[in-house]
Amino acid sequence: MPTPPGPPTRRAVLHGLSLTAACLLLTTPATAAPTGTPDGHCAGRAHLRVPGAARRQADCLDELTTAGTVASGHTDPADYAGLTPKGLPAPTGVPGIQIDGYFPDTSTTNTHHGWNHDSQFVIRLPDRWNGGLVVAGTPGNRQQYANDKAISDWVLARGYAYAATDKGNTGTAFYRDGHRPADAIAEWNTRLTQLTRAARAVTTQRYHRPPTRTIATGLSNGGYLVRWQLEHHPELYDGGVDWEGTLWRTDGPNPLTFLPQALRHYPTYAAGGPGAADAEAALHRAGFPAGSEFLWPYHHQVYWDLTQRIYREELDPGYDGATEAGTPFCTSGTPACDADYDYAARPAAVHRAVDRIALTGRIGKPLITIQGTLDVLLPVSQDSDVYARMVHAAGRGALLRYYRIEDGTHTDSLVDAFPDRLRPMLPCHHAAFETLERWITGTGLPPTDHTVPRPPGATPATLLTTCPLT
Repeated sequence: MPTPPGPPTRRAVLHGLSLTAACLLLTTPATAAPTGTPDGHCAGRAHLRVPGAARRQADCLDELTTAGTVASGHTDPADYAGLTPKGLPAPTGVPGIQIDGYFPDTSTTNTHHGWNHDSQFVIRLPDRWNGGLVVAGTPGNRQQYANDKAISDWVLARGYAYAATDKGNTGTAFYRDGHRPADAIAEWNTRLTQLTRAARAVTTQRYHRPPTRTIATGLSNGGYLVRWQLEHHPELYDGGVDWEGTLWRTDGPNPLTFLPQALRHYPTYAAGGPGAADAEAALHRAGFPAGSEFLWPYHHQVYWDLTQRIYREELDPGYDGATEAGTPFCTSGTPACDADYDYAARPAAVHRAVDRIALTGRIGKPLITIQGTLDVLLPVSQDSDVYARMVHAAGRGALLRYYRIEDGTHTDSLVDAFPDRLRPMLPCHHAAFETLERWITGTGLPPTDHTVPRPPGATPATLLTTCPLT
């Protein structure tokens, strides 16, 4: 989904914001302290090669987490702005090698390093390695450092090597990449496959043995990539953690089935008057949960409109003719208005485009999915609830655990504006990751599927650090 702005204040949210939006050869448990490497700090840096890369730059760093990479210029805080709660500390004491580079590509939306080249990646190799590798694609249309606070810092501190890709195109005009509908999104999947293979090779070069476990994880669009990889390339992974992944399904639901309803009915709801109650009921029927109404103004102004228009442009550019990505915030009844978009009635070619990127539920390795009950960008009833049923219908239910997180929403920065109503998803991702570690190493079975309740009386500080899944 699109890149969100920085964390909103309570007043800004309430009064509206402008759009700115199995384990092999394992000798230690996954949760043990890193074992270290015998070759010393940054050993062999000059000899590391990234298979298939057109460019690579390897740097020896005293600190691979954002506690050091912000100052050294090896990350970009703008990439991860708005994804985590404020005040989240970065772990420290993770020296090692960072490799930046890119794979051959023809698009140029990523301007990092002055390269103006897409398919950029980052690979981080800590001196003290636990034998594992974590790979991720980015949320929204962000670039390769977008997961640095939410994922990279934490897994590096646990001793994992880490790799991330920009998915091959970035920004809110990502739909310009490719020659036919769905090309840009389809590239996201191939780029994560490409990076996983390359990162496994680089990790083997650095530590003189292959990873004992490779875990895919990501949030939002990054969670979609986890699902797709475990369906299509399970041989590359030992498991995955899907944090509120986007569901693309040919027959729906998908974002193009519920977002137009939000655009159509929300203005009437917000205006009050005799039609407001019917509009509210229509939004609930579309999947936006009762109790989430306090989040609707922000999502209307920042997410719903932009998301609908740019993803519809990628998959159905003919809907608005020569106009690119529709008309922002158009009123229902305006010609070619996305508020009136009817996915079910669109030509078969549009459904074939979605089919190119659609999920099936046929996962081949263990997967843990988490999603918040107050997600109003990708409503849980239209997304992870459906995907869980798809996995079970495909006969793969033994490979899935699904946890609905009470009071979690799509973007953790909103917790800062509504600490009494929302809880951060980040510690639940940590808990899910640790649960997956035990599952794939045979040291513990995960809990059965359930809704994880908000602990009564829990303070914001407690919710920021714990999320027991049992």
